[in-house]
Amino acid sequence: MMGEVVVIGASGHGKVVADCVLKSGDSIRGFLDDDPSIGTSFVGFPILGSVDNYKKYAKDCKFIIAIGDSFARERIAKKLDSISWYTAIHPAAVISEIGVSIGDGSVVLANSVVNSNAKIGRHCIVNSGSVIEHDDFIGDFSHVSVGSCVAGTVNVGKHVWIGAGATVINNISICNNCIIGAGTVVVKSINESGTYVGVPARRLQRNLT
Repeated sequence: MMGEVVVIGASGHGKVVADCVLKSGDSIRGFLDDDPSIGTSFVGFPILGSVDNYKKYAKDCKFIIAIGDSFARERIAKKLDSISWYTAIHPAAVISEIGVSIGDGSVVLANSVVNSNAKIGRHCIVNSGSVIEHDDFIGDFSHVSVGSCVAGTVNVGKHVWIGAGATVINNISICNNCIIGAGTVVVKSINESGTYVGVPARRLQRNLT
């Protein structure tokens, strides 16, 4: 047992993260969320107030950010100082015992696979049924969505969203601040930020923001 966990973000992703925490054998103190319309409880756990209330729980709880927006995750991670981050790894995930590292605050969900020597950064989301193959690097605040596959020896930058069912072939790289659309197949390195869709992937717009 690692003690109680405070989940930041009372949303759909928050439900999934909370379930992951519980299945890992840890307990939840409650949720922090800046939306006052949520009320006093969420999926059976108390709303502990806004994110600014984190200091009340910093001494005896760990924290995890359950928010899909990667830039929001980064803002909150920078705002919260002197706390312990919780890394959520679902017991139904398959994690190699050879050379894998998973950064603070990241989430690895059910039926995902992280193979040998893969490196996952801080506050990442490796979603249900996705595959991170051998020798991959996933940058901070990135998201590998449901059912997507990142083949071996791929370097993924920060703030990259790989959409549901997307495929990234081996031995290439994706630069920071990219969206890879659902079902997209990336067959060559991406060196310019933007949104990419199709088979093979093609760029739609100039900037992520």
